[in-house]
Parts: sequence; structure tokens; C-alpha cells
Amino acid sequence: MKQPFEVPFAEVEANPEPFVDAVFSTLVSEFLVMPKGDGFVDYPTFNTGYERLKQATGDFQQIDAEHVLPAVLESPIALVVVRSILGFTPPEWAYVTSQRLGIDITQGAARSIDRRARLQPDTKLRTKGTTFERIRAMVEIACQLMNEGAPSTDSDKVHRLDKADTKLGAPTIRNMATMGASYSMVLYERFLGRPFAGHRDSVSELVGDPLESGIERVLDDAGITFRKTKRAEKVPGFPQAPDFIIPDENDPKVVIEAKFTEDDGTARDKVSRVLELVKFSKENQPGGQQKYEVIACIGGRGFGVRRSDMRKLIAETKGKVFTLRTLSFLVNYTTLADFRTRPTLSQ
Repeated sequence: MKQPFEVPFAEVEANPEPFVDAVFSTLVSEFLVMPKGDGFVDYPTFNTGYERLKQATGDFQQIDAEHVLPAVLESPIALVVVRSILGFTPPEWAYVTSQRLGIDITQGAARSIDRRARLQPDTKLRTKGTTFERIRAMVEIACQLMNEGAPSTDSDKVHRLDKADTKLGAPTIRNMATMGASYSMVLYERFLGRPFAGHRDSVSELVGDPLESGIERVLDDAGITFRKTKRAEKVPGFPQAPDFIIPDENDPKVVIEAKFTEDDGTARDKVSRVLELVKFSKENQPGGQQKYEVIACIGGRGFGVRRSDMRKLIAETKGKVFTLRTLSFLVNYTTLADFRTRPTLSQ
């Protein structure tokens, strides 16, 4: 099965469907395996925080700052457990605290506190300073919320605390902790999210990292000069920063977009980003020529759903669509070959 970059583009234009199938056949999904990344919390660590919190509150009989705060200071991972009971993200917890107490706890501060608790789950926290005051305030509001439970809402709405363990406040928390099922495991699953969605979001950049790392390795092996841009970087001369520019943004001859997604809706957006680069490369160029070649390197099952999107991607890049499985052909079948300074194994 020939890839679109292996044949004259006229052949692709004449009959694109086999080449759509060819690209689809090389897409690899990695949704079953994810990198842990910094700050991943395993269950034993999480459970240590849960047990410490349970002991400090006397089986959740005394849910107040007087009993919860010492547990959090001694075992910071307990802070993550409290957040999991609430079902909040760190910024959401900070926002509610700021609203109720009239103090300023930024989203960044909340994320830093949560990250510190995950990275150093057993290192005791200091009992002074701005961070301590923020933690104390957040614990105070968390205890209030855990005792209050879910207030009534309009029939077409649902409150975030309307969950099995927090619906009626402290009594339902105690019931969950003593009913025989592992409340700690329930909270751990909630912390990871539907399941693992919360963690998946936190390592989203790492999920796509093998693709970018593979591109870097191919370019390095061929001795090709390239500029790798940073996330959300503004690059003069481009409507959006491509992931790789060869040789650099001052004299671009090739740009590479590396896109990874497991969701077909997101894939459509990412295809659009590549098409926008192609469109920009043709601006003010005679006869539809391009200022630079645009290469798409893609991964994940999301790209393997919409055939119409893949047809557009192949057509607009003139067949220059590569996946993790075909990266070894990246240099030989594109303008990148003009910048090679040393032979590669696939040459």
C-alpha cells in the first residue's frame, strides 16, 4: 500500500481514496497507555493521605479546619484527597475560597499548591507564609462545603456537590467511609477522572511527545538545521507558529506541524491548522506556488475517522502526510532532502 508521499502527486489527485486508506493504516493509537509525567500519584500514596485524613477527623466525625488542617500540613497528599471529595479542580477550589473569604488566591497559586502536594506528598508543610495562609483558607472553605452538602437548585440544574458522598454534607461522607466499600478507591478514581481523564489532561503534552521526539531524531540524524518552536510562541511572519521550521523563521523553506489526537473533533481543528499554514504559504505567490513546503506529521486514532478531512490534508500538503510509522521516510520524500548534511540509514 503506497503512501501519498511515495508517488507523483498527480496520481494522488486522480484517485485519493487508496492514499487515505494508506495513511489510516499507519495511524497508531496510544490511548490505552499514557506517560505518568511529574506529579503522578499512585494509589498507595493517595491512600496514605486518605487514612491520615480519616484518622485526624475521627472517621469523618469532625470535619473542620481544626482537625483537617494538621493532617494536611503533616501529610500534604491529604490536600489532594480533600479536593477529590469536593470533586473540584485546584482553580475551582481557589475561586470558591476567594469568593467566600474575599481574599485573592490565583489559579496559578492553587495549581502550585496542588502540584507541590503531589510531588512531595510526605514532606511537611511550613506553618507560616503566604502559601500556608492560602492553604488554611482553602481548607476552611472545604470543610464548610463538606458540611453543607448540596443546596437545592432549579429543576434544570445540578449542583457540583450533589454526589453520593457530599449530597447531605458530613453525614453522607461518613456513610461512604463506613459502608464497607473502599471510599479511598472511589476518591482515587475521581481524582484520576472518568477514569484517568484528569491525569490525561495533565500530561496532554507528553502524550503527543513521541511524535515530536521522532521528528527531532530524524532531523538530527540527517544533520538538518531546524528551529523547534515553543508552545503558544509568536513567530514573526507566521499566522501561527509551526512546530518545526527548516532552517529557521528568517528563511523558511519547510515547516512541519506535528499533531496528535485521539478525538475526531479535535482532529478536525488540527487539520485546519495545517491547512491555514498552507494557505498562508501561497499568499502573494504566483501560480499557486508556496513560499515553503508544509509537512503534516500526525498521530492518534482521532485522525483516522473523517475521510473528508484526510483527503483535504493529503491534497493541500501535496501528499506530504507522515505518521509515527512512516517518519523514517520524512527526509527522503520531501524538500528536507535538500538540507541533509549526512546520510541516514533510510537513504
